[in-house]
Amino acid sequence: MRSFTIIFHFTSSLLISFFLFSCSRTPEKSEPKPNIILINIDDMGWRDVGFMGSEYYETPNIDALAASGMIFTNAYASASNCAPSRACMMSGQWPPRHGIYTVANSERGKSSDRKLIPVVNNEYMPEGNLLFPRLLQQAGYKTCHAGKWHLSDNPINFGFDINIGGSHAGNPGSYYPPYKNVPSLEAPKDDYYLSDLIMDKTLKFIKNTDTPFFLYYASYAVHTPIQPVTELLPKYKNKAEWNGQNNAEYATMVENIDAQIGRLIGELKNSDKLKNTFILFTSDNGGHYGITKQWPLRSGKGSYYEGGIREPLFVSWFGKVKPGSKSDAPVTNLDFYPTILDVAGIEKPTNKILDGKSLLPVLTQNETPEERPLFWHFPIYLEAYVKNDTTTQDPLFRTRPGSAIRLGNWKLIQYFENNDIELYDLEDDISEKNNLAESNPAKRDELLNLLKKWREEINAPVPEELNSEYKFASN
Repeated sequence: MRSFTIIFHFTSSLLISFFLFSCSRTPEKSEPKPNIILINIDDMGWRDVGFMGSEYYETPNIDALAASGMIFTNAYASASNCAPSRACMMSGQWPPRHGIYTVANSERGKSSDRKLIPVVNNEYMPEGNLLFPRLLQQAGYKTCHAGKWHLSDNPINFGFDINIGGSHAGNPGSYYPPYKNVPSLEAPKDDYYLSDLIMDKTLKFIKNTDTPFFLYYASYAVHTPIQPVTELLPKYKNKAEWNGQNNAEYATMVENIDAQIGRLIGELKNSDKLKNTFILFTSDNGGHYGITKQWPLRSGKGSYYEGGIREPLFVSWFGKVKPGSKSDAPVTNLDFYPTILDVAGIEKPTNKILDGKSLLPVLTQNETPEERPLFWHFPIYLEAYVKNDTTTQDPLFRTRPGSAIRLGNWKLIQYFENNDIELYDLEDDISEKNNLAESNPAKRDELLNLLKKWREEINAPVPEELNSEYKFASN
């Protein structure tokens, strides 16, 4: 009995000591959720920044930020013009899933030049499509949209708490007051540049937010109209052309956007938020070929050659992404949705199909992603906007209805009007000058079969109805 009492007291003492020790310990603080910033510049081409090689445009702030993280050398937009690219990025889905294929009407150009009746374009994001800002909002993030939205009348309806200048407008109409298509923003003075004003309000959001936030910074620049920042113009008028880049007015807009991003990073540093902020920088499509060149890439905005869809892209995240790192893996803005969810620690929605892959293992663990095909589908017409443009399939259209696939270093484009096929080896021919469809039938058929299978799997619409107004219809 005595031994039982001793054991009981000893055991009780241990339990009491453990209880007191547990109560006296300071609970470990969970790591705070990272802030997330997605920077999506409008119409900025693959080589319109210094970190991608430009020696004409001056982007020191963007270049320094790129150097602090990982640069992707084979990054793509999922469409070659504004609205469909943004729709894919925000929804994480290929165009056939949301129906946004172009801007406005799909019957672009002269009817007499169009052999097929294109697929009807959906100009608004379907309200039932769950965009990732809504998931961030539901997870406790304060969400802010700043600049161009272009997917509905108001981004507030898709998961944003704050809207700075966003609407269905695809361009501002003017960068000087009055801002025409951006009536929600009032200028503090008559010559106040729109990009400056949008950043003013963006910085106010950051200063007044003490919780984890998501910022979608999508300033209207550098989209047309090309309106220079006056004080910067003399420098570029006297600057030597580089690689086809020589538009002084456009250069001032590029430098001004760089300055705004410098202001953004400055505020993050001053408020001690930069160290816990995930920053993703990209553009929505290729540069306007009549304004800027992306040589050696072929063509520009609106085309499904490399100049229309290959983009500058980097990710910066202090302590998580190695500074000065690079990835040559082909990636797409469809990958942003699952990546951002992973960064925020949010489970992927079970009732939503995502067509991209998270880049987090590439960014933080230096993993090499498995090779996968990237697809584009554009069952519409986009008229040419550069006279005598020889970089597109023909001088009348930037693109005719078709689909494209990239797998490894190989890229295939199929046009629906006459089943024209183009095959390029991007490793040896990044300029897409040598069509190998006839000389390499095995690779052509391999990619074409993958492309057809993909279209069948996602039920992608292919236009087949002939246009009676086509001037060569009798042929």
